[in-house]
This record gives sequence, C-alpha cells and structure tokens, in this order.
Amino acid sequence: MAQAQLFKAGLSSPYVSSCPPADAPSSRSSLKCQTPSSQRLSLRNSLFGECTSFQVHAARVCSKARVCSKKRLDVQAKVLTLPVELEAAAEPPINLFKPKEPYTAKIVSVERIVGPKAPGETCHIVIDHGGNVPYWEGQSYGVIAPGENPRKPGQPNAVRLYSIASTRYGDNFDGKTASLCVRRAVFYDPETGKEDPAKKGVCSNFLCDAKAGDEVKISGPSGKVLLLPEDPKATHIMVATGTGIAPYRAYLRRMFMEDVPNYKFTGLSWLFLGVANTDSLLYHDEFSGYLKKFPDNFRYDIALSREQKSRSGGKMYVQDKMEEYGNEVFELLDKGAHIYFCGLKGMMPGIQETLKKIAEERGLQWEEKLASLKKNKQWHVEVY
Repeated sequence: MAQAQLFKAGLSSPYVSSCPPADAPSSRSSLKCQTPSSQRLSLRNSLFGECTSFQVHAARVCSKARVCSKKRLDVQAKVLTLPVELEAAAEPPINLFKPKEPYTAKIVSVERIVGPKAPGETCHIVIDHGGNVPYWEGQSYGVIAPGENPRKPGQPNAVRLYSIASTRYGDNFDGKTASLCVRRAVFYDPETGKEDPAKKGVCSNFLCDAKAGDEVKISGPSGKVLLLPEDPKATHIMVATGTGIAPYRAYLRRMFMEDVPNYKFTGLSWLFLGVANTDSLLYHDEFSGYLKKFPDNFRYDIALSREQKSRSGGKMYVQDKMEEYGNEVFELLDKGAHIYFCGLKGMMPGIQETLKKIAEERGLQWEEKLASLKKNKQWHVEVY
C-alpha cells in the first residue's frame, strides 16, 4: 500500500507490518497481527471504536519461501482506494480472458480461516492480477488448475468458477489483487471412512495447497446476477451457506470499510449466514466489527446447524434463522429490498419452502410473490 494512502487514511506513520513469524501460535484466538507495539500506527478519527492501532498485514512483504498461514487484515478506519479509474466504467467487465486463453496471475497468500473443529478446510486466497483482470463486486473468476484433465487425457483441467470475496480494489486497496474463499473438496469412502485422494477436487486442492509466488491461470470475470446495485440507499438481504459468503464480504467491505468517493452507503444490509459450528464461521471478526460500529445499517444473524436448535427442535439451518424474522423480511421485500442467495444448490429447496410458509401465513401466494420479485429485479440467486 502506498504511503500516501496510509496518511490519507488518518495514519501518523507509513509502517506496514510483515506477516507473523512461522512459529507464531496457530490457535483461532491468535490470528491477529504480531506487530510490536512500538511499530503500530496510531489512528486519528477512527471509525471502528477505541482502537489504538491500524494494522495492515500485506502478504506481499512476507518471505516468498512460505505462505502467510495466519495473515489477518484488521482495518480499523475507512480506507481510501485506488485507482479511481475503477469507478469510471459504465458497465462491468465481462470475460476479459477466456478459459482457452487465460491470464497468468500469481498467488500472494493462502490462509486457513476456520478453526480446528470446523468440518473441512476453508482458505482465503489472495491472487495478484496486476490490475489486468478488473472486476466488480459480485462477479466470479474462473480458475484452471495445472495438469491434465483426469477425465480427458491430453486436455487441460476444466475451469472452476469462484465468487470473488474482495471488492474491485482487492484486500490491499490498490486494484491489483482479488481474493477467493475456497473450501478444500475431499471425498471419504463411505465404507472405510477414509479419504480417497483419487477423488479429491482438483482445483480446490490446488488453490489450498498453493504457495506464495505460484502461478495460477484465471479467466473472466463473469457474472451479472449478483452485481451490487448502485443505489447507496438500497436494502440488501444476503443469505449464504459456507463459501457462498464470498460476494457478501465484497459488498460489505465496499459499504463499510472502504472510502469510495462516489459510493456512500446509507441503506440497510442484513446478512444471514449458515455454517456447521462456531469454528466454521467465515470473516466473523469483520462482520462483527461492522455490526458494532454501524448498527443502523447492518444486521448479522448466524445459523449453526451443529450447535443451535430451530424453533421446531431440529438443527438450525439458515432458512430457520430467516423464519424467525419472517415478517420483517417480507416487509422489507414489499418496500423494494433486494434478496440474494449464494452457496450450494441444496440450500434453495429448504429456503423456498420456508419463504412459501411465511407468505401463506401472511395470506399471500408464494408463486405470485416470487414472480413479482423477479420482475422487479429484487431476486438474485447464484448457487453451485
């Protein structure tokens, strides 16, 4: 990050901390920066409470010999973003690079972002595209893992789409990186209960195993379904399971973290996130920070299927949490709120049934209400 940006953000020193040492503690509670107090940046006009430091963990200053496995970006004041040209385009960039002619980017960092009790592994991956593959919030990149397609010998691996988890400015606020939220796909034999490496997800394992400096071929950006509406006064209801949180992280950083001259959010964003347990929560510290500082503009509700019970006594899924606020959700939809769904395909049947139940309790026909939401461009779904 340029020194000028740091000063403009209200900082008294341009010091940027390096990543924690390789032998730093690895527990979920120790993910924060190890920056010595004498080298921390003092804040002026902080928007994130009574903080005394501005900690920027830029993976690019880490040793190239290892990945920053416990990098954490704690931004405690709104940050100016560059370059300003990224706000100038009237239309989103679409398919600047095709799968047959991808762009060769580089891995900046790979960070495990779930605790030890989470089922499976999810990583936050920062990719350096050098400003050559710009994108908008809500879009996706295609990633092509190296090697041959195991199902088509002699052919490259198939492209896999990943929702981008950063704003157009990236986690370093300079427009040169993009971040992905990737869960490692593994397969367990139902008979033996053991992992079968031959059936693991090629692309997700490539990304989660990547090291800083590794090349990665990307295509895109693609997608218009989840583009964030330009109206800064709009209401957004965001529903996610697991890594479906990615586009919403981008939305919320643009709304609450970044100082974007032509976008000053004054509306309402309401996030419903469903995961297995507390250790599976993704970007929870960021979201909790927004909730504390912007209570009139942000609501955050989580459903922990292995730790919470629904009203009926069963597991708490994201649709059960939505049902608790059913009337409020429908009242906001009646007033023009946008509602978004991102995650595994399997989330939608249960959500649709819950919304139908709420609609009928309100004397509405769900099919008619759904048609109205789609007609008014309030209904946004991207599942995989």
